[in-house]
Amino acid sequence: MEYFSEEGLAKLKEELQELKTKKRKEIAGRLEHAKSLGDLSENAEYQEAKEEQSLIESEIAKLEEMIRDAVLIKKDHSTDKVEVGSTVSVKSDRGEESYTIVGSEEANPKEGKISNESPLGRSFLGRKKGDSVEVKTPGGSVSYQIVEIR
Repeated sequence: MEYFSEEGLAKLKEELQELKTKKRKEIAGRLEHAKSLGDLSENAEYQEAKEEQSLIESEIAKLEEMIRDAVLIKKDHSTDKVEVGSTVSVKSDRGEESYTIVGSEEANPKEGKISNESPLGRSFLGRKKGDSVEVKTPGGSVSYQIVEIR
């Protein structure tokens, strides 16, 4: 089970559609061209196209499974406690920061999107405004206080 925002799920579906239409068609064309060159047993172009076809089919299967098992993050989530989809403002000795808790596939720390499976994300889940959270990081323990939940 993987959590996705509406935008994240839409991106996944777009990627799947791209692979199923354009990429499959492109590979089929390459295979046809390679077949027209003759002996397939010594045809490097054919072998390369078959390998790429296999990779694309694996990626399609993976995306289809992710979409099938996806859990959509609710837009009207609670602001009483932190849950997947919440944006949390916290204070620490590093200053004030905001994080949005997302599924691992959408995580992007540079954009402030942290995974619900990360140590930081896990430690915020279920907490309330005013709670203090101690998180062990490679640089040592950091204490966060939850200032706001949106």
